[in-house]
Amino acid sequence: MTETLTGLDAVDGRRPPQQLFRDLRTSAGGLGARDAARRLAVYGPNELSRKHARTWPGELLAQFTQPLAVLLMLAAVLAWLGGTPELALAVVAVILLNAAFAFVQERQAERAVEALAAYLPSGARALRDGRIADIPARDLVPGDVIEIAEGDRICADGRLIEGTVSVDLSALNGESVPAGRTADARFAPGPLLEAPELVFSGTVCVAGQGRAVVTHTGMHSEIGRIAALSQRGKTEPSPLERQVRRATWIIAIAAVAAGAAFLPIGVVAGLGWAAAISFSIGLIVANVPEGLLPTITLALAAGVRELARRGAVVKRLSAVETLGSTTVICTDKTGTLTENRMRVARIWLPGSEVGPDDPRARDLASAAARCTTANDTGDPTELALLRLAADLGIPVNTVERDEARTALHAFDARLKRMSTVDPDGVHTKGAVESVLPLCTGVRASDGLIVPVTPEVRADVASAVDRYANAGLRVLAVAARQLDPAPPDRAAAERDLHLLGLVAMVDPPRAGVAGAVSAAHRAGIRIHVITGDYGPTAAEIARQVGIGGEGRRIVTGEQLDHMSEAELDALLAEPDEVIFARSSPEGKLQICEALRAGGQIVAMTGDGVNDAPALRHADIGVAMGRSGTDVAREAATMVLTDDNFATIVRAVDAGRRVFDNVRKFVLYIFAHAVPEVVPFLVFALSGGAVPLPLTVLQILAIDLGTETLPALALGRERAEPGLMDRPPRSPRQGVIDKRLLLRAWGLLGVVSAVLVMAGYFWTLWRAGWHPDAGVSDHVYRLATTMTFAGIVACQIGTAFAARTDRAALRSIGLLSNRLLLAGIAFELAFAAALIYVPPLQEIFGTAALGPAHLAFLLPFPVLVWGADELYRWRRRKADGTRS
Repeated sequence: MTETLTGLDAVDGRRPPQQLFRDLRTSAGGLGARDAARRLAVYGPNELSRKHARTWPGELLAQFTQPLAVLLMLAAVLAWLGGTPELALAVVAVILLNAAFAFVQERQAERAVEALAAYLPSGARALRDGRIADIPARDLVPGDVIEIAEGDRICADGRLIEGTVSVDLSALNGESVPAGRTADARFAPGPLLEAPELVFSGTVCVAGQGRAVVTHTGMHSEIGRIAALSQRGKTEPSPLERQVRRATWIIAIAAVAAGAAFLPIGVVAGLGWAAAISFSIGLIVANVPEGLLPTITLALAAGVRELARRGAVVKRLSAVETLGSTTVICTDKTGTLTENRMRVARIWLPGSEVGPDDPRARDLASAAARCTTANDTGDPTELALLRLAADLGIPVNTVERDEARTALHAFDARLKRMSTVDPDGVHTKGAVESVLPLCTGVRASDGLIVPVTPEVRADVASAVDRYANAGLRVLAVAARQLDPAPPDRAAAERDLHLLGLVAMVDPPRAGVAGAVSAAHRAGIRIHVITGDYGPTAAEIARQVGIGGEGRRIVTGEQLDHMSEAELDALLAEPDEVIFARSSPEGKLQICEALRAGGQIVAMTGDGVNDAPALRHADIGVAMGRSGTDVAREAATMVLTDDNFATIVRAVDAGRRVFDNVRKFVLYIFAHAVPEVVPFLVFALSGGAVPLPLTVLQILAIDLGTETLPALALGRERAEPGLMDRPPRSPRQGVIDKRLLLRAWGLLGVVSAVLVMAGYFWTLWRAGWHPDAGVSDHVYRLATTMTFAGIVACQIGTAFAARTDRAALRSIGLLSNRLLLAGIAFELAFAAALIYVPPLQEIFGTAALGPAHLAFLLPFPVLVWGADELYRWRRRKADGTRS
C-alpha cells in the first residue's frame, strides 16, 4: 500500500465515481477486511482528536482553589501565626487529604460517564468483502463504500455513487433547510459544501437512501478541518449539586461565624489568645463538609453506571435525579411495548380473506416486498413483507431490487406511506387512510380493475376495524402500471389500484405488563403516542394494562383540531390516553402541554422527526436498537434493549439514588451536633468544664471514621415501598426541613446527650467537680470517652440512616456489606488512636478500660432505637392520614 495522508488530502471527491475508485484504489463493491485493516493502520481511526482535554495535574490543582480549601488554608496560616504549628500542620493535612479524596472521586465519576460511550457505539453500514456489515464508525477508512438511509448520522466525508438523499448540513453551514444530494449530479464549480454529489461527516440524512464511497475520515474530513466538534462543552452542575453547594456554603458560613464567636468567649473564659485561636480553628474545621460534593458526584455516577448495566444509558448525571420525579411516561407502541418482531397473520383481498400461505396473495406480496428498503436487517415491518414474498415462492433479491429501482419516495411520517418507482410500475404501502384516497380502482380476484365504490370502502373499513380490534397492525398495498416516468412524488402516487390489506401481529413484550403495573403503583401515568391505527394501539394497551375500560383514543386529526385549552384539559384528567396516527408535531404538542401543566415527562422516540419532542421532554428516551442516530443524539437516555420495562427500572433507580444521597447527607449532618456541643458546654461554663474534645480528635473523626460509612450509604439498596410512593415534587430539595430536623433535632441531640453523659461520667468517677482541677491522665481519659462516644453514635446513625421510612428489619440488618466494612474500619481506626502509644501522644488519648467500653456499648442501639421509634410514629401517622 502506497497511500499517504498527503495523497488523501489531495483526493477530490467531486470526480466521477470511476476516477475516484482509481484514486482511492477501491471499487463499487467496497474493500476487503484485510485491506481495510491495513488502511486503518495508515490513516488512523475515524474520530476527531480531543484538544484541551483535562489533565490530572490541572484537576488536582483545582482542588486547592476551591473556596472551602482556601478557607482551611487561611485557618492554617492563623494557627501558625498563633504559635501552634502542630495545629497548622494538622489543618494542612486535612487540606491534602480532602483534595486527594475529591480528586479521586471526581476522576472516578468522569471515567464512569465517559465509559458510557462503549454502550452507545456510533456505527456505520459498510461493504466489506462484498457484503453489508455493521462496523464501528471509527473503523471506516478512505475507499470504504457505505450505505446511507433516512435517520443516519453520516460518519465520514464521501461521494454518492448510488441513490438520492436529503441531508441536514446545519452542523457545517448553519442552514436549517436540508440540501439534496444525488449520485448523478454533474460537476459544478463552487464551494465544497454546495457540491450536489458530496456528503459530509457529522451531517444527517433526513430522507432518501444511497451509497457513497468514503473519501476523507477523522481530522481530514470537512468537520475535522473546521474543528466543529473538537471542543467539549462545559459540564453544567446538576440541580442537586447546585442545591448541595448552596447548603455547603451556608454551613461553612455558620462554622466561620461560630469560630469567630468562640474566640472572644474563649479568651473571657480564661484561655490565652493562642489556645482560643486553636479551638476556634478546630470548630471551623469540624463543621465544614469538605467531602460532601465529590461524594454526591460519585453517587450519581454510580447510579449512571448501574443504569447502563440494566439497559438505560443516561447521558447526563443530572438526569438521574430527574428520573425519580417522573410523573408521566409518553411511550411509543411498536418495539417499546411490543417485541417489534412482525409477522403477517392475515391478508385481505377484494372479496376474500386469506392466510399468509395462500397463493392468491402472490401479487400483493410481490408489490409489498418491492416497496421496501430493508436488506438482511432493517425495519421489522419490511422484513416481514420480504419473508411473506419468500414464503409464497416469489423471493425478492434486495440487491437487484435496489439496482432496478428508478425512484424512491421514502416513508414520510406526515403522509404515513412510502412509494417506489420500479421498471414494472409504482408500488405504494402505508396506512389505509393514507393510501386508499389515492386509489381509483381495486384489483379484483380475476385481475380486472374495478372502481372504488362505497361498498368497497365499507368492506375495507370493516376489515381494518376487525384486524385492529384484534391488535393487528394493518397496511394497505397499492400499485399501478407506469405511463411516462413520473416527475415527482405527487405524480407517482396517483390513480393507484388497491391490491389488498396486510395484517401483522407484533405481540407485547414479556415483562411490560408488570412494568406498567409498577408504574401505576408509583403514581405515574402512561400515554401511548403511536403512528398506528387507534383500535390496534388500544388493544395492545389493554393487554399490557394501560388505560381503563373506557380507553380514550385521540387521532392525529382530532389532535390537530384541538385548541391548547382543550388539550390541556384532556391531559389534566387522570385518564390515560391513546394518541393514534400521531405526527411528530403532535408528539411535541403533547409534550409541551404536559410540561405546561407541571408534569415531569419522559418521552420515547426513534425517528428523525421525534428529535424536537425528545429535546423538549424532561427525559427524552431514544431506542438504541431501532432508533435513528438523530433521535439518540437528541435524547437524554437511550434504551439499549428498546424495552418499556427498562424505563420503569430507570425511574426506580433514579428514586433510589436520590434517597441514598439524602441518607449520607443525613449521616454527615447528624455528626455536627455532638462535635459542636462540647465547645458550647465549655464556653457557656466559662471554662469551669474542661473542653471535652480536642481539635485533633475532631479531625480524626471527620477524616478517619466518617468517610467510608457515608460512601457505603450511597450504595444502599432500595427500601420497601419505594415504587409505591407518588412521584417526588421537583421542587423538593435533597436538604429540607424534615431532614435537618431528623439530623440535628433527633439524631444529633441524642448523640450529643450520650456523648456528654460519657464525658461527665468519666470525670465524676475520678472525683471531679466544677471547682476542682483535673489531672492530665483523667482529662485524656475523659476526652477519649467523648471521642469514642461520637464514634459509637456514628454507628447507630449509620444504621438509622439506611431507611427513610421503613423499619431496618425490612431491608436486613447485615445486607449492606460495604457499610459493615466501613464500620469495621471505623472501629479499627478508633482503636488504634486509643490504644497505640505513639498515636495516644499525637491525639491526646488514653486507653479505655472495660467499664468505659461497657458504658459505650449501648450508644449505637440507643441512637438507632430513637430514630426507629421516630420512623414508626411517622409510618403510623401516614397510615392514619391515608
